[in-house]
Amino acid sequence: MKVLNDISLIDRRQWTALVDRSPVSTIFQAPELFDFITENGWYGTRVVGVEEDGVLKGVVVGWILAEGKGLKQRLSARAIINGGPLLDEDIGEEALALLLKAVVGELKHRCAYIEIRNFNDYSRWRAVFEACGFRYRPHCNFHIDTTSSETVEARMGKSRRRDIRYTLREGAQAMEATTSDEVDAFYGILQELYREKVKRPLFPVSFFRQITRMPFAHLVLVKYQEKVVGGSLCLELKGRALYEWFVCGLDNEWHNVHPSELATYEAIHLAVRQGCQRFDMMGAGEPGKAYGVRDFKAHFGGTLVEHGRYLHVCRPLVYKAGEFVINFISK
Repeated sequence: MKVLNDISLIDRRQWTALVDRSPVSTIFQAPELFDFITENGWYGTRVVGVEEDGVLKGVVVGWILAEGKGLKQRLSARAIINGGPLLDEDIGEEALALLLKAVVGELKHRCAYIEIRNFNDYSRWRAVFEACGFRYRPHCNFHIDTTSSETVEARMGKSRRRDIRYTLREGAQAMEATTSDEVDAFYGILQELYREKVKRPLFPVSFFRQITRMPFAHLVLVKYQEKVVGGSLCLELKGRALYEWFVCGLDNEWHNVHPSELATYEAIHLAVRQGCQRFDMMGAGEPGKAYGVRDFKAHFGGTLVEHGRYLHVCRPLVYKAGEFVINFISK
């Protein structure tokens, strides 16, 4: 076994092949998204891999996030592994443990904690994660079967179908973005949502202008009265899944026009047209806790899954202080 702790050591063809065959692949582990994030400097990134007998068996892509400067930056620095590690079906427990320990070694001096956000079922490897210092935390998500339009429509809630019908009847339309002005209009709505409700940092508008030019990205817009009133930015893992990363809409402006619902509805049908097996709604909060976003997503007919998250705290005191500061800012 061999740890590959530098991007130059990872064979790109093997990485792509592992994405194609892994049962836990996501677009967030794919080399093309890593290249986009790294080359444009949106986040600090680290990639660690592990080989068994010369074959790449696991890859972890970590994004290092931080807000502000000085003390705020030090307190908020964390590493996010979106989608979870990219693992081969038959990766050995020893190889996985070696990979996870190498990830901790690479990131522990750069951040207060490492959070793995699973978009697939990692339960078979839970004992290995926990033995390497990663604590499991329950977290929900919705997966929508997009093998056919008939399946999508049959499983969608009646109230959601009614809202879509009313929205279309009022004259709203959904289509993919084609101009920078459309991207900017979507961003303006999304920025307001993050400022007023989400209260978390958001990429600058240049990020959205650039990523929508990438072949794996789709920005579905909703237009009403000749203006952009909502949209959904999705990333595609070809033939596998479409991930709804950002969604927003002016949902309280009109009585029978529901831009966020139409944006997600059209994105789900885009997944069908693209030949994706599922539409991933990228999170539905902690089980047992009231969460309005979960209520919104539930009516689209997906299956509620709990694949959870894994947390490794690198610096406990900084983690506690950072958690306090972030919660205070959010409130």
